[in-house]
Order: sequence, then C-alpha cells, then structure tokens
Amino acid sequence: MILKGIRVLDFTQYLAGPTATRLMAEMGADIIKVERAKDGDPSRLLPIVKDKRSGYFVQQNLGKRSLCIDLKSKGSQKIILDLVNEVDVVIENFGPGVMEKRGWDFKQLKKINKKIVMASISAFGRDSLLSHKTGFDWIAQAFAGIMDMTGPEDGSPHPVGVGIADISAGVHTFAAVGYALFNRERTGEGQWSDISMVDCLFHSHEVNLQVPQLTGGAFVPKRMGAHHKLLCPCGVFNSPEGHIVILCTQGQWGNLCKALERPELEIDARFDTPESRVSNQDQLIMIIEEWMAQIGEDEIILEKLESNRVPSSPVLSPTDALEHPYFNERGTVRVTTDRILGTMKLPGFPLRFSDQKIYEPGNAPFLGEHNSDILREVLGYSEKTVRELYEKGILYQENF
Repeated sequence: MILKGIRVLDFTQYLAGPTATRLMAEMGADIIKVERAKDGDPSRLLPIVKDKRSGYFVQQNLGKRSLCIDLKSKGSQKIILDLVNEVDVVIENFGPGVMEKRGWDFKQLKKINKKIVMASISAFGRDSLLSHKTGFDWIAQAFAGIMDMTGPEDGSPHPVGVGIADISAGVHTFAAVGYALFNRERTGEGQWSDISMVDCLFHSHEVNLQVPQLTGGAFVPKRMGAHHKLLCPCGVFNSPEGHIVILCTQGQWGNLCKALERPELEIDARFDTPESRVSNQDQLIMIIEEWMAQIGEDEIILEKLESNRVPSSPVLSPTDALEHPYFNERGTVRVTTDRILGTMKLPGFPLRFSDQKIYEPGNAPFLGEHNSDILREVLGYSEKTVRELYEKGILYQENF
C-alpha cells in the first residue's frame, strides 16, 4: 500500500474534503476522522438515510476511523494538539476563520510539528478577496463559469448533475498533499495548500477562454446544448433506442464517412473541412441521425462506428453503468457490504498502480467508533484516561 504509515488528521465533512481523505485511505493511509459531538459529519444525515445510516456518508468515508470529540470543551484542545504531533497530514474544510480561532491553522500547527503537511479546502480559497464567502458545489459552479456553459442552447444555465466542484477540489487536494509529502522527503519541511473549489473548476476551461481572445471577441462562449459549435460532428445524436455521442476531429472524418457508407461526403464541399462542417452542422446532424434510424439498433450502430475507429459511446445512465461489464471488470464499480445498509455497489478507486493491486478499504465508521483505539494506540493514553474523557463528556460515541 503506497501510503502505508502515513497518518492523516481529517477535519473534513460533506464531500470535497472527504473525497481527498477517501482516496488516501484507499492507498493505505490511516485516516483519523475528527467529528464533532454529538452529530458528527453532517453528511451522516444526508439522504437516503436507512436505519439511521446514510449511504452518502458511507460512500465517502470507507476505511476511515472516527474520533468524536466535544470540540467546544477545553479538554479537546489537548487531544487535538497531541495528535498533530503524531500525524503527517491535516486536512480541513471548515468555514472561514474556524481553524485560526482554535489555534489550529498552519502557522500554529507547524510550531508543534514542523513536518506537518496541511490542506485547507473552501469555495473561494483562504487567501483571496472572497475568502469570507461560504459556498457549496453549485455556488462554485456558478462563479467559475461552468454553469453558464451547461444546459440547452437557448435555455437557462444548468448545474452539472454531479458534485463536480466538490470532487474536483477533493482530487486536487489529494494531488497537492501527495506532492507536499514528496517535497517533505527532500526538504524535511511541511507546507500548506490553499485549495479553492472555484479555482479547480476554472482550471477546466479551454476554448471558452482561448477563442474569444484569439478572435478579438467575435466568438462569444455560450451554452451549446447537445452539439459543439466549433467542432462537428461533436455532440449527442438521437438514436433508435436512446442517444449516442460522436466526436470526430479531422483525423476521424474519413472514418465516419466509411461507417456511414457515404465515402462521397469526405470530399463534399459542405463537409470537407472542419470549418465547412461547422457551417453546415444542421445538415450533417440530419444525415447522421437518418443513418442511425435506418440501422435501427443502437448496438449495431456502435459496432459500425467502432469498427471504423470513430470515437463514440452510448449515453449511459448511472444505473446502466453499474451493470456494464467495463465498470465491473475494471473495478470502477465495486461491491461493498455495510454493517447496516448491507450490500451496495459504489465507485471503486479510480487510479491504478503497478505495485498496489488491491483496493479494499474497510467499513465506514460509526460515530466515535474508534475513540479508544486512536487515543490508546496513537497517543498512548491509558484506559483510565480514556474513561475519564468519556465521563467528562469530551468523548462521545453512538450506540452501534
């Protein structure tokens, strides 16, 4: 396991931060998830909740250990600072000023552990003009220009249908922490990463920023709907049984003409250059969809496209993907068994390493499940001390 021996103090909640620490858990890191008594990570209450157990929480917290503390109590401060001295990484996504108020910001933590690597995740970044603003995924999508580019061509802006800002920030944090640990190996010094959800999404723009500048403003980026406005064919085509996506650059245009059994289209003046295909997009879309209708079956259409090396794909629903052989054979979908929810199919680990073949994280923790284990194993607290912390209300554990 690549990160075996790396210990992480995880103050994160909801999705962005837990994504980063979930990926680290998959690679063998010991994730100590610090949760506030008596409710813990708010995602424990996100739908769907079954028998007081949230599938949302389970998915994002596999393989982590839960330490539940009354963070308002004086006794909690010592526990946290003791842990800082024993961990490699601290990750948090609290609201603005929370870590500073408690004396847990990087400047203070580095005094305790000079090798500490820390990452802070927020909507607008800690060091920015808008650091005071709170925000969730859709807020970041809106501000980063992603929402403005999504949806029907003549309709209103639409949010992307997944937690793209949260997940992107989590993956960027995962990368930042990894490189900070690598740098620590060379220098012996830790450092802090300031991760903004908006920055991570804005990083996704390409032609939306380049083309307006290179055309002197002649091209104005806008929602494109089902088909790209600068490349054709590139879009979602109505097929006999659903929808099929085709994306052809100049290099694949001849291949598509062969698949259509229309070789004359390759030199047709309406379609022989990228620019002419864009100018006559409506006609080309109609030709392709008419061909699909004549074939009559999506599977045969896709076989013809693939045999001619035309980049294409059926539009799968998330539930379609769960049953597709690709996802299951590669481990992109894996089966987990939760102690309350039972068997669930969830996304698997998205990375592949030659020296790590197994990605089987443990269960998602119950609230405070590992209080005693963490304090005794990591900090060397006695059973008597742990018992006293429970008696004083500093530690909390749900019944499970």
